[in-house]
This record gives sequence, C-alpha cells and structure tokens, in this order.
Amino acid sequence: MDVVRNETFSGEDWALDEVERAHYEDCAFHDVDWSEAKLAGCTFTHCEFGNVRFNATELTDCAITQSVIRRSSFFDATLAGCKLTGTQFLDCGLRPLTVDGGDWGFVSLRGANLTAARFGGLRLREADLTNADLTRADLRGADLSNARLQGAVLKGADLRGADLDGVALRDVDIDGAQIDLAQAMQFATAFGARVSG
Repeated sequence: MDVVRNETFSGEDWALDEVERAHYEDCAFHDVDWSEAKLAGCTFTHCEFGNVRFNATELTDCAITQSVIRRSSFFDATLAGCKLTGTQFLDCGLRPLTVDGGDWGFVSLRGANLTAARFGGLRLREADLTNADLTRADLRGADLSNARLQGAVLKGADLRGADLDGVALRDVDIDGAQIDLAQAMQFATAFGARVSG
C-alpha cells in the first residue's frame, strides 16, 4: 500500500475527482477544493485540513482519524461508513450533512451547528458534542454512550433507540425531542424521579 507522508497540498482543484484507496499520513491540505468529488476507501491519519471544500462530496468507507479539520465546508456532503475517530472539527460548515453509519467515536464537534443532521445509526461513543446545536437532528439508533452533551441543544431531535448510557442527561435541552420508553426512564431517573408501577 502506497502512503503519502508529510506532504502539504495547497490550492489544489480536485473538484469532481474520483479517488479510490489513497492513503495520507501527517499531511496538510489547505484551500483544497474537493467539491462533488467521490472518495472511496481513502485514509487520512494525523492530517490537517484548512479551508477545504467538501461541498456535495461523497465519502464512502473513508477514514479521517486523529486529524484536525478547520474552517472547512461540508455543504450537502454524504459520509457513508466513514471512520472519524478522534478527529476535531473547528469552525466548519456541517449542514446540510448526511451520514450513513460509521464510527465517529471520540470526535470533537464542540459548538457545531448540526441542525437537522442525519446521524441515525452512527457510533458517537465518547464524542464531544458540548454546546452543539442538534435541533431536529435524526439520532435514531445512534451510539451516544458516554458522549459529552453539556449545553447541547436537542430540541425536536429524534433520539429513539439511541444509546444514552453514561450521558449527563440533566445538561441536555430536549424540549420537543422524540424519545422511547427506555429513554424516558433514563431521563426521569436523571432528574431524580422515582419510577414505579
């Protein structure tokens, strides 16, 4: 497997490109345009992205791990089966965004605007969603166990079937959210209610 290491890419126009199984380690991407590109089976490890455009990009079975993504746009992007373990998103445009499964464990989306994002079935174990806006987000069946949701807004979100074990539920705004019966018990317990009968 050929791996590109310690390279910097700046100002590249890779819009509409179709890339399969490219592998990058410790690389930097600045002002790169990947709009409407199709990336499949690509890996990015310990990489840095700045002002990168992933608009309407399709990423399938890609891994972007232990990386930092700054001021980049994912407008209308689709990520299917992608692994983003330990990656930080800083000041990124992430909506509208479609995510179809994958592992985003330990990802940092602090303060991100994720309004109406579709994260159904996504693994977000121990993700940092502090102060994130997940209003009307679809989180059905997502694994949010031990995720940090302090100050997060989940108004009108669909949480049915999501794993909320280890989440500080008292710190979450769920006004109008859809939850299932098991979650109702978790929230009641978190607020000190005793459930009986």
